[in-house]
Amino acid sequence: MNPKTVLVVDDDPDILKLLSLRLAAAGYAAQAASSGEQALGAMAISRPDVVVTDLKMGGMDGLALFEAIQKQMPTLPVIILTAHGTIPEAVEATKRGVFGFLPKPFDGKMLLDQVAQAIRTSTAGGGSDEAWRADLVTASPQMEALLHQARLVAQSDASVLISGASGTGKELIARAIHRTSKRNNEPFVAVNCAAIPENLLESELFGHRKGSFTGASYDHKGLFQSAEGGTVFLDEIGDMPLSLQAKLLRALQEREVRPVGSATAVPIDVRIISATHQDLEQKVKAGEFREDLYYRLNVVSLRIVPLSDRREDIVPLAKHFLTQVALRYAKEVRAFAPDAMELLIAAPWPGNVRQLQNVIEQSVALATSPIIPAALVQSALRSEPSGLTPLDEAKRAFERDYLIRILRITSGNVTQAAKLAHRNRTEFYKLLDRHQLQPGMFKVPKSAPVAQAAAAH
Repeated sequence: MNPKTVLVVDDDPDILKLLSLRLAAAGYAAQAASSGEQALGAMAISRPDVVVTDLKMGGMDGLALFEAIQKQMPTLPVIILTAHGTIPEAVEATKRGVFGFLPKPFDGKMLLDQVAQAIRTSTAGGGSDEAWRADLVTASPQMEALLHQARLVAQSDASVLISGASGTGKELIARAIHRTSKRNNEPFVAVNCAAIPENLLESELFGHRKGSFTGASYDHKGLFQSAEGGTVFLDEIGDMPLSLQAKLLRALQEREVRPVGSATAVPIDVRIISATHQDLEQKVKAGEFREDLYYRLNVVSLRIVPLSDRREDIVPLAKHFLTQVALRYAKEVRAFAPDAMELLIAAPWPGNVRQLQNVIEQSVALATSPIIPAALVQSALRSEPSGLTPLDEAKRAFERDYLIRILRITSGNVTQAAKLAHRNRTEFYKLLDRHQLQPGMFKVPKSAPVAQAAAAH
């Protein structure tokens, strides 16, 4: 197991050296920084487990450093060293979230006790250090900070909302949280709310009784009951219909579900993790997502940044995927040529990690030598779409095409069109307004057949 890292910050070189020696003697990996600015630079390269900083320093002082750390890595514990005259400021800092403070000159045993306590607090929870996050390969301090938060929240039953662009790995984070939680021996059940038709989603989530609707030829437990004791992962929660959002909220509040066609509710014990690529706050403001459900799901928020904003992850991810794919395809492919790796690092990656994985897979599949050349990577990058059409855009396009088709079939008769679409006239008109379609555009003029007949002669 790698030793825990303590970043020591002090503008006094003698104290900096003494602190580093004490920590190294206790088995820690000590990093030294002579200013707050230098400390932030070090943290941009790798995330320490604890920061020990002097309060009074030239330039950025200890409190300013703490505030900067809070914005970037809010779960990173900070211990502040204080001279006698600054103790009131240190007490105030503790109220603001500083883990602890020590008077100067410091007591060596007290320092080590505080550092050990900070590490125990920030790494509390199950599993080995690496097993729970084995699928998440990263060299990014941003991702390390997010994983640290994920592991902390895993120890509670708090609902988690994971946001981020498509292909960033939201489900991998959800599975990692489940794996290191107290529910890890129970099921992890994932459901994509955008992939299941609206009329089936309630039955999939909550179950149904035999005969409750056409095609219900047997009792179905539903995903919430199937995940009993474990975790339900609601992917693309932003696409859940409003009518079902109310039922989901009631299920979460009452901790029970009512299967479709059943007169009785079934108690459930599950942890909810949800994910979205959309801005749910904007959807709440637009009336497209329930505010009460949003706050119920968003107890803890984790945001994954796109791959283009953490390019230090491209190399380790590319090597990881290369090893996996080469093993699966039984090919002797070992590495990328330097110019091939340069292409990967410079690519825009609109499809994020998923797109990178596809490019690596295509490159390995076509490779004829142990080293993948730049030409193969370039070809794979060209064949990749510039990014899949966002789901919302694809759904809008489908809806518009569907409305146009049905209005053509009915020659613009809204009553007939609404009936065919299984919608009432009010709902149907709202759909037409959304896509700026006028029924009159599709009405066939009464004189048309005569005109056609005349033209035929």
